[in-house]
Amino acid sequence: MRPPDPPPPAADAAYVAELAALTQPFGVTHTGVAPATVMEGARRQLRDRLERGLTDGMQFTFKNPERSTDPGQAVRGACSVFVAARPYFMGGSEPGAAGTAHRLTGRIARYAWEDHYAPLRKALWGVSRRLRADGWKAVPFADDNSIVDREVAYRAGIGWYGKNANLLLPGAGSWFVLGCVVTNAPLPPAEAPVADGCGACRRCLDGCPTGAIIAPGVVDAARCLAWVLQKPGAIPEHLREAVGDRLYGCDDCQEVCPPAVRFGPRHQVPPGSTGSAPRPQVDLLEVLQADDAGVMALWGRWYLADRDPRWVRRNALVALGNAGSAAAGDARVAALLARYRVHSDPVLREHAEWATRRLLGDQSPTAAPSAAPSPEPS
Repeated sequence: MRPPDPPPPAADAAYVAELAALTQPFGVTHTGVAPATVMEGARRQLRDRLERGLTDGMQFTFKNPERSTDPGQAVRGACSVFVAARPYFMGGSEPGAAGTAHRLTGRIARYAWEDHYAPLRKALWGVSRRLRADGWKAVPFADDNSIVDREVAYRAGIGWYGKNANLLLPGAGSWFVLGCVVTNAPLPPAEAPVADGCGACRRCLDGCPTGAIIAPGVVDAARCLAWVLQKPGAIPEHLREAVGDRLYGCDDCQEVCPPAVRFGPRHQVPPGSTGSAPRPQVDLLEVLQADDAGVMALWGRWYLADRDPRWVRRNALVALGNAGSAAAGDARVAALLARYRVHSDPVLREHAEWATRRLLGDQSPTAAPSAAPSPEPS
């Protein structure tokens, strides 16, 4: 007769410390434990944003609030959520519009310079394997719509909600990617959330280039450039100038946040720590000349609606239109815009026409070029 399995080890603070140690080789600097109860506050907030029309078609955790706010739907009998935060701040410049006006480059948000979720996932899988080996159930999540990662991190005592809706870690700032492991192990949770550290500061609200932060912690997605550059379809014309030289993402509300500015450099990661070279900027002409396979090979790890490379090209056309004199006098730019003004896709065609008008003003062509264009990007 087979002897019974030994009982799992005690899920105490020492055990949590052992789990945390497993994550450190992958660059994780902060861990904590949250209870796996339904996140009622986050659920109310998700529903409120949906009812007020503040999501602008954004899915992610808004798609199914009942699921994304209930860890128990991931693991039957869930007791705990082990949370991990990995920094992504890197040394070097965060090029702003003023710093790149003379170059035909597009700016990338810091979290997307490299794939920082890749090592975080490895860390979380290591924790999951240990929990399972010890007889517990465990399911890891990172950059996943199944759970509101900021809320479990808040409940785990890792940080507080900033007025820009990002999680701010005491003495560390907000330059972190978050992930978690849902488990039925009864790990000891954080005793209390981190106290608010924003006080009367409102620099993120005032510093948002489009006024997307309409109240502390409340973001109107339709105005948030991070979402505007991800969503499918045309970029509203009244927002295109504000896009500036951005190709993907926006860091403005973090760049003006005192804790992020002060503490981010203290937790910076070395370039290439994820196994790939950082790309803080992208050559706009390279984007517009590449075929679909080329775009996806270089930038396919980004979130692209429907996995459609058109949206990267659309963003590049807007950034090109904002590039000023450097683009206006460049024959390569003129040739590419001529190609895109007769593109088969109406969104790309319209954005190319806008970029041409913005660069050339009264000298812009009033009709499609008569010469047969070179083959358009696929």
